[in-house]
Amino acid sequence: MKKNQTLFLTQAAMIATIYVVLTGIAAGFDLANGAIQVRFSEALTVLPFFTPAAVPGLTIGCLLSNILFSGNIFDIIFGTLATLLGAVGTRMLRKSRWLCSIPPIISNALIIPPVLTFAYHIPGGIPFQMLTVGAGEVICCLIFGQILISALMPARTKIFGEE
Repeated sequence: MKKNQTLFLTQAAMIATIYVVLTGIAAGFDLANGAIQVRFSEALTVLPFFTPAAVPGLTIGCLLSNILFSGNIFDIIFGTLATLLGAVGTRMLRKSRWLCSIPPIISNALIIPPVLTFAYHIPGGIPFQMLTVGAGEVICCLIFGQILISALMPARTKIFGEE
C-alpha cells in the first residue's frame, strides 16, 4: 500500500474513533440525542478543511455512533446522511476557513428535525427542532469548530500532511 493510502486510511480511522468517543461522552450527559443536542463530536466536522480523509472518517464515526447510541434506523440512516453532506460541504468550502463550518449546521438543522418528530415523536414541531438542533450545531460546528481549526493550524502539515 502506498504511503498516501496508508495516511488516508489512518486519518479516517482516527477521526471515526474520536467521533465515536466524543459522542459517547455527550451521550453520557444525555446531550447526544433529542430535541436539544450538543454532540461535542460535531466540532470535528471542520476536519475536511484539512484532509479529505475526514469525509469518510466523520461518516463512519457518525454511523457507528448512531448505531451505538441511538439505535433508531431512521436516525442511523438520516443522521449519517446529514453528517456526510455536511462533511462534503465543508470539504468543498475548504478555501474559506469561516464558511467551512456552515454546511454541517445546515444539513443537520434540515435533516434531523423530521427524524426527531417522526422517529422519536419528540414534541415541539419541526420548526422548533430546526432552531434547537441548529443552535446546538452552531455551538459545536461554528464555535468549537473554529477553536479546533485555530488549535490545529500551526501543526496542520505535521498532523495531516501536505495537500
